[in-house]
Amino acid sequence: MDRIAEIKRLYYEATPATVERLMAKAIALLKELPTEEERERAAVYMDGLCQMRSEWAIAKKAAARRRLPRAGNGKSATRG
Repeated sequence: MDRIAEIKRLYYEATPATVERLMAKAIALLKELPTEEERERAAVYMDGLCQMRSEWAIAKKAAARRRLPRAGNGKSATRG
């Protein structure tokens, strides 16, 4: 299969659960491209994978923060 087409396929198949593995595969394929022109054609998909990975990582961290128990229960220990 054409390496650029494979990188494109990986881009469209990426999910939050698979993006790291697919990104590593895409990098390996990118390294196999023989010309600068081919690497430039693949760059848009590589950039897209990087963006998705970053956005999903940020979302994952935000979700984890929302799940953390907060110190105290929001009520003051002393009234007055």
